[in-house]
Amino acid sequence: MDLLKKAIKAAIAAGAEINFVYESGFIETTLKKDKSPVTNADLKSNKIINDNLKVTGIPVLSEENKTVPYNERKSWKSLWIVDPLDGTKEFLKRNGEFTVNIALVINNKPVLGVIYAPVTKELYFGCPGMGSFRAIVEDKDQDTERIIEGAVRLPSSNQNSTNTIVVSRSHIDGATEEYIRSRSGPSEKTVLVSRGSALKICMVAEGTARYYPRFGPTMEWDIAAGHAIAQYAGKTIRRIDDGGEISYNKENLLNPDFIVE
Repeated sequence: MDLLKKAIKAAIAAGAEINFVYESGFIETTLKKDKSPVTNADLKSNKIINDNLKVTGIPVLSEENKTVPYNERKSWKSLWIVDPLDGTKEFLKRNGEFTVNIALVINNKPVLGVIYAPVTKELYFGCPGMGSFRAIVEDKDQDTERIIEGAVRLPSSNQNSTNTIVVSRSHIDGATEEYIRSRSGPSEKTVLVSRGSALKICMVAEGTARYYPRFGPTMEWDIAAGHAIAQYAGKTIRRIDDGGEISYNKENLLNPDFIVE
């Protein structure tokens, strides 16, 4: 519970700083080596999260931290996997669909996850012994225990009964469309919903979407927190190619194609 509270506190504090930059309009953007954008909001959020989590003594693997060689981190039995601003492209498009993702991974498996959407103030979290929950954060200084106590368990009681499938707003492709067609009955009405960032996984955890297929490159920090939240909501994330589990803190941090359902 103590680690969950620290992760929630870090996510909300980082989200408040992201929102400040977002609403101010003073956004500075540069390109990383892989040509993906990084903003001053990404970097400010990353610093806040690292500062909050360092008291745990658990190393942090973050998209915006200095690269840690595999020879060093392969000995980490526990680590935080962090995306300080998941959905930077959505942030720049100003559609509000971006999140802060914090996961605790032990022995290559996510055991705790926190996802916070700064614009809507939606907080998702999951951990063993509790389950997964959704809450609305009323204030950035709100007591963490009060947030946890007021949260609603996932999946929600009013799950979507239609064949609603959530897909990436920025990365849907032919492979995704073909996969959806292969799983849809001839007389079944299929509804596609496009969302940005880890909110897609949260929709499946809630039960507002039946599944989320992802073909194409994603990184461990994109899905680790959502993986934990989904699994404690009774959902699964598995590889599309062989149905196997997804492992974390791999030498190559790229994920395989996966399905959340």
